[in-house]
Amino acid sequence: MDNIPRVLPKSLDVVIKKGSWEMLPGLQDHRGKERRAGRTNFIKSLTMGIGMVGIVSADKADAVLKFIKAQKHKAWIIGEVVKGKGEARVV
Repeated sequence: MDNIPRVLPKSLDVVIKKGSWEMLPGLQDHRGKERRAGRTNFIKSLTMGIGMVGIVSADKADAVLKFIKAQKHKAWIIGEVVKGKGEARVV
């Protein structure tokens, strides 16, 4: 998640909705570790199974998602861009 702010203007944030994508097998077994290590550190260290993030305009999101899935890749809409301070956060 650390790379997302690098592409954001300082006036926008990305809000990622935890659970909006399929977690990799095994990551779900680490929920106890998440509580012990702290949610922020856990999310940063494992990236929660998200391999790549593409930021596209809302009116193109469904078409991009359809194209990626047509290439036999898994893809989800995991969040949105909102007014902010150039940060990415998980809710």
